Amino acid sequence: MTPTLASRLHFGCRLVFSREGWLWITTGERSIAEGRKQAQLLDSAFGKVLRIKPDGAAPDDNPFTSREGALPEIYSLGHRNMQGAALNPKTGELWIVDHGPRGGDEINVIRAGRDYGWPTITYGTEYAGGSVGDGVSQKDGMEQPLYYWDPSIAPSGMAFYDADLFPEWKGSLFVGALAGRHLTRLTLDGEKIVGEERLLVDRARIRDVRVGPDGALYVLTDEPNGELLALTPKGS
Repeated sequence: MTPTLASRLHFGCRLVFSREGWLWITTGERSIAEGRKQAQLLDSAFGKVLRIKPDGAAPDDNPFTSREGALPEIYSLGHRNMQGAALNPKTGELWIVDHGPRGGDEINVIRAGRDYGWPTITYGTEYAGGSVGDGVSQKDGMEQPLYYWDPSIAPSGMAFYDADLFPEWKGSLFVGALAGRHLTRLTLDGEKIVGEERLLVDRARIRDVRVGPDGALYVLTDEPNGELLALTPKGS
């Protein structure tokens, strides 16, 4: 991370390879005030989606490669704590899920040079109560989320389901919930989220979800006695 700060929180933490072989890296803004403001600064890697080549260099078409003082690895900015990221199998675009504070967890599709607003805009509030910044949720030049939760579910890993084992789930987006203690299945219509179903309710804190080569859905719990669950159709 550039620069470095002493904080135990908001590392970000997801790695996803693009279809071109570039590596997407999601970073958090470390939670503390000094890191939070850096989500909007282009000389800081905090609160960003980064895109690099396998040798660590920035691709030439990254949006800020020619801007003086900007880190060339930055692809998008204004993020808080992205703990889930996945490629949309239909478009190849990167989708992320970002923790809000008290409410305001967001799903976004990531596009070059876009500012996703944190901490200037949010649908959440401070954990201790009160507004974040000026308490606004929209501002010109900043992206609106595709979907958000209020109250927060504390989202973590995410995966698109494009297998055949569960035909009725094909095209769905799955998101794990930590504080919410469930697995969320979102129904999509293009980039619109038109339905939400909650599975494994109160089963455990869900840290990650992946689709296996067999089409099963694999769910990792985050508990003192953590488990790896395999979801398959009844009778299979």
